[in-house]
Amino acid sequence: MPRKLSRKLAHRNHMIRNLATSLILYEKIITTSAKAKEIKPIVERVINIGKSNDLQAYRRLNGYLTHRNAVKKVIEILSPRYSKIPSGCIQIIHYQPRHGDNAPRDIIQFIKISPTKEESSKEKHENHK
Repeated sequence: MPRKLSRKLAHRNHMIRNLATSLILYEKIITTSAKAKEIKPIVERVINIGKSNDLQAYRRLNGYLTHRNAVKKVIEILSPRYSKIPSGCIQIIHYQPRHGDNAPRDIIQFIKISPTKEESSKEKHENHK
């Protein structure tokens, strides 16, 4: 059951869409723990939709994400980067509480993938040319 986050349905849906778009654009955001836990499966689903890289995926992403550059980034950068792993491309790290109301905050970000030996050797050969 989804969290209500002390908001009505329309406001909550728009807030989640905006948070997901911000996470995709900036690849790291600081938000409350409840919001971070709420958007993690949504962004992973968005990345999986982008892996198909066809017109239907582009249209679905364009209908959900609120910025055109976010759709482009999912299809061209993030989906190829995480194409080898089926899920788990986002991590949540605990952060210091918010000063005003002491609400728990988290850093939500994409995991860093180290290049494989083949990719790193290709990069070395390209740099030496």
